[in-house]
Amino acid sequence: MSFATSFLWSLIVYLVLTAGSGSVLLWSPEELVAGIIIAAIIGYVTRNIMDERLDYFFNPKRWVLFIVYALGPFFYAMAKANLDVAYRVITGKIRPGIVKISPDLTRDESRTLLANSITLTPGTFTLEIDEEGNFYVHWINVPPGKEKPTPEELCGYLPKWARRIAE
Repeated sequence: MSFATSFLWSLIVYLVLTAGSGSVLLWSPEELVAGIIIAAIIGYVTRNIMDERLDYFFNPKRWVLFIVYALGPFFYAMAKANLDVAYRVITGKIRPGIVKISPDLTRDESRTLLANSITLTPGTFTLEIDEEGNFYVHWINVPPGKEKPTPEELCGYLPKWARRIAE
């Protein structure tokens, strides 16, 4: 199953990136053949690395939730963080530090989603995730008394969305 998941994902990404290149639907016959060959090579090479099941990875509910997350909660968090960083740059009111949170996420996919979401919001940067799933995050302004924040205090509702999408 890992070959099929990797093959299909690679083919979809290739077709999206080369859309509009030809006369067969959106692709030329050469692009379709090249996409299948490249996706087969990637599927074969990563078959032992990617152990994800096809039905889990291509679950439509997860993809709909991910799109809703990207366009709603994540976009809002990113806009809010941009304004906060702009305020801190203008006023100089920063108190940087590295904090540890334990979001209790069990899957690598949910941890990756949360780590990338934290890093993509300005003012925070995920430095490391240890074996127990603890996140070490650089925070541009650690409020006094919040040196050991809860996941919600650091990144709001993002851990709940990561759990909902990828657990």
